[in-house]
Amino acid sequence: MSLYDEIFEQPVRLCLLLDRQRVVIEKIAQEIRNRDVQFVFLAARGTSDNAGRYANYVWGALNQLPLALATPSLFTYYNQPPMIKNALVVGVSQSGQSPDIVSVIESGKRQGNLTLAITNSPDSPLAKAADFVIDIMAGPELAVAATKTYTAELMAIAMLSAALAESTPMWNQLGQVAGWVDETLQQSRTIEQVVQRYRYMPQCVVLGRGYNYATAFEWALKLKELTYTVAEPYSSADFQHGPVAMISDGFPVLAVVANGGVLNSMVTSLEHLKKDLMAELVVISNNQRARSLAQVSFTIPETMPEWLSPLVSIVPAQLFAYHLTVARGYDTNAPRAIRKVTETR
Repeated sequence: MSLYDEIFEQPVRLCLLLDRQRVVIEKIAQEIRNRDVQFVFLAARGTSDNAGRYANYVWGALNQLPLALATPSLFTYYNQPPMIKNALVVGVSQSGQSPDIVSVIESGKRQGNLTLAITNSPDSPLAKAADFVIDIMAGPELAVAATKTYTAELMAIAMLSAALAESTPMWNQLGQVAGWVDETLQQSRTIEQVVQRYRYMPQCVVLGRGYNYATAFEWALKLKELTYTVAEPYSSADFQHGPVAMISDGFPVLAVVANGGVLNSMVTSLEHLKKDLMAELVVISNNQRARSLAQVSFTIPETMPEWLSPLVSIVPAQLFAYHLTVARGYDTNAPRAIRKVTETR
């Protein structure tokens, strides 16, 4: 199965996850309530780390659970793990193989905390170390670049949020995600044509904010590992604190802008970049004002709530990276210098 096939498999896999894992996730949510968990301590690497960025917003905003991202080296090389009490300790990993992520879960359990693995490998060392496991059910992902496992991790995180909130409207919205993804995938041919404009792009920045802060990081990661573009992700707010000085006439700025709480802030930033600094804008958005500022734009469904937008907004970004890789003549399934499973310590 190719990377392109795996991108298009996402609607089916998201439906399967929602159908097969809801009862499991509701049981996990009940145990979290029983244990009076006060915060989440999350460990992940690479694409899964970007899923953690999404969890930071979802569980924080919708479930009032603060989230701290772990520093795995404290548990391995330094052997000085922080004290963790009254926490849900979460490891997110598509393979469940990385020793440093496993070490965080093991330490969290030794310290008396509830532990959870979110993984595509329910028999992995990570899963075996945790009290509970959410199998993201993405099926074999053979391409090195993670696509369907990323959206499945986001879906698992969103499902746990709905279960914790005991919210029927949230579950109903989750039921529409696969359809929104399928609708967005129909832009593939258009994206294939417009990426020719960026065939020789050596560098760019990628902006997002709020829930789509994670999307900016994941889009940049896909550009780095597939197209070898120097792509730097930023919050649109952080970007104004220095990095904006990089921008000159024609500098490519990629942005993810969803309707919601940070919309006006994002649009204001794009207006400054376009009108004052003459940046080249590529925008993924369901807002017409944001798309009107861009040289190139891709749409996402207007009816989609902001909290679920990262599950859909990443799809045009995946296709952009895929088609740009093809246009440059690179291998879309096996990028140079990296492997599917990376075991860090």
